[in-house]
Amino acid sequence: MSAVESAASRPALRYGERRTALLAAAVRVGAEQGLRNLTYRAVAREAGVAHGLVAHHFGTRDALLEEALQYSLAKSVPAISARPGSGDLDALFEGIVEMVQTLPHDLAFQYELILESRRRPELRPHVQSLYRTFEQALADELACGEMDLDQDFVHLIFAALDGLVFQQLSIADPERTDAALAHLRTLLALAGHRST
Repeated sequence: MSAVESAASRPALRYGERRTALLAAAVRVGAEQGLRNLTYRAVAREAGVAHGLVAHHFGTRDALLEEALQYSLAKSVPAISARPGSGDLDALFEGIVEMVQTLPHDLAFQYELILESRRRPELRPHVQSLYRTFEQALADELACGEMDLDQDFVHLIFAALDGLVFQQLSIADPERTDAALAHLRTLLALAGHRST
């Protein structure tokens, strides 16, 4: 079934649902076709609406990109812990493999943005915001467990997590990813003992 046939078979969206549907469509287009193909027409086709509706809701392509990033982050950042705010190391990263399986478009969209920022420096603030958001969520979760780790160590832990997520998204080896995440939690536990 083509994208046009798929869009035609979808029920009409109510006004309040349109913006969210457009953001989800933008994430899917960016993930599947790359950011260079993230156009009003492509998003509208994916969402099954007129392309003027995309312009109406977002005004500019940059605004669409920024809001699509925030939409994808709102869905993926909470997966840092299975029990947010608990500081429980056993819960940390527990849902990562499942997140990659359930949110592949959101994560692929984020990686597409990261890679495109190498070619288009004007996108780097978006990438910096993405990394700051994830690292701050990780730092906050660690602080809930009374782990006082410096920013460089949090950056290191997030870089390891980011690499594991990328590999899981690319090659889907959940057992290996889970084993590596267990070692990452052990490292954090050891660092936590040293910081107290």
